[in-house]
Amino acid sequence: MAIFDIKLPNSILRTLRLPQNSVRRQQLRVLKRLIRKARFTEFGQKYRFDEILMSKHIGKKFQELVPVYNYNKIYEEWWHRTLEGIPDVCWPGKIKFYALSSGTSEAASKYIPVTNDLLRGNRVVMIKQLLSLRTYTDIPVKSIGKGWLMLGGSTQLQKNAGYYAGDLSGITAKKQPFWFQPFYKPGKRIAREKDWNKKLQEIVERAPEWDIGFIVGVPAWIQMCMEMIIEKYKLNNIHDIWPNLAFFVHGGVSFEPYKKGFEQLLGKPITYIETYLASEGFVAYQDRQHAKGMRLVTHEHIFLEFVPFNDKNFDANGDLVAKPEVLMIHEVEEGKDYAILLSTSAGAWRYLIGDTVRFVDKERNEIVITGRTKHFLSLVGEHLSVENMNKAIKLAGEEMNICIPEFTVAGVPYGNFFAHHWYVACDDHVNAEQLRLKIDEKLKELNDDYAVERNSALKEIFLDVLTEDRFMAFMESKGKVGGQHKFPRVLKGKMLEDWQQFLAKQLVKS
Repeated sequence: MAIFDIKLPNSILRTLRLPQNSVRRQQLRVLKRLIRKARFTEFGQKYRFDEILMSKHIGKKFQELVPVYNYNKIYEEWWHRTLEGIPDVCWPGKIKFYALSSGTSEAASKYIPVTNDLLRGNRVVMIKQLLSLRTYTDIPVKSIGKGWLMLGGSTQLQKNAGYYAGDLSGITAKKQPFWFQPFYKPGKRIAREKDWNKKLQEIVERAPEWDIGFIVGVPAWIQMCMEMIIEKYKLNNIHDIWPNLAFFVHGGVSFEPYKKGFEQLLGKPITYIETYLASEGFVAYQDRQHAKGMRLVTHEHIFLEFVPFNDKNFDANGDLVAKPEVLMIHEVEEGKDYAILLSTSAGAWRYLIGDTVRFVDKERNEIVITGRTKHFLSLVGEHLSVENMNKAIKLAGEEMNICIPEFTVAGVPYGNFFAHHWYVACDDHVNAEQLRLKIDEKLKELNDDYAVERNSALKEIFLDVLTEDRFMAFMESKGKVGGQHKFPRVLKGKMLEDWQQFLAKQLVKS
């Protein structure tokens, strides 16, 4: 049975017809729907949602009356009460599910509310993305009707007093629609498994029984799974067991550092499709082949705002200033970095998600993720972004013909000045000193501020080459294995201390 043969409910078919109007009108219509539904909540009453609905300029009135929130602020003022079972706080009804974020910025997980309205919106966007695959000339249609291996978090959620918590991928899999079941692998039983290593072993055992057409997941864990299957069955590549594998849907981190190692596991080229599915909602997806970026979801369940990512709006720690400049989607410009604010059908209001994006095609509302508001290094004004780091790693790896699947960077004191300390995962034979110089060279070419500061206060670059297992073991020690969990590209504060202590213990053991 092919996905395009499925008869969808009429309500979904009506929803899938895109409105033929401007993106500004689409977004204001979404905002109006969200405010109308939440106007009788405690949040809606406090911030006068009825007054906003009556305004001729609903977007500007919304920005005037409702403050900007980060996680700590909205949790302390509002969300913590929903965990106590109190209904109608930020969204109508009780919150029964919470997505535990991967927590790459902080040590502790965050509890992000998930509602049926949010899941319904995510599901509609997923269907639209699937339908867009018809435009991909490199994907055989038959592959779409094969098995879909989704390597996510456990559907066996944590049960608490009145609510469940777990990975968004686990919540989504647990509440998937009936028509999805024939395609979904590894199936409900394996998906419930909490032990990540046991889950991988079961997937490896069942792999010969499945005919997989596409794979969905975070690159590092998908790569590990394929390596285990190839090793178990003495294969030349993954296509020896899954000949119809045609594409890989990924998100969460840049795919570039993984691409070289990933393609070594393939018997033929496949198509890569990027998505932006955050714990707070389905934000964007690649909807056409060879697109410059991902198309923002502007007409469903999320209202988007954009804060220029600069020194006027963010302090040295990546925190928002008191009254930042905030733009709506029709006010942004191509080529500039913005932090995203989301208002969603789960009771997030003007919520700083923590990601930074850049518009690469404003007419099509296509963006690329450039990093995190807190995942950057600017000890002395070098303004080094995650995007810079990813590109430097990719270019250095290509020139040295090595695979670098993971890396992280920390800013450290160096005498009266500062240095960057790189930790790089590479299982190939590599000259660490040559790699250090190569990364430094590429960053100077990519970032003028970095080049200037390397001749000033940024005095030195250190680099340690580690095995990929070290990175995986650290994540396991933090309880962040599999699913949506990914290694932070920049280490600061408590996470840096934990990493340094972990490496010290590993050194003693060896």
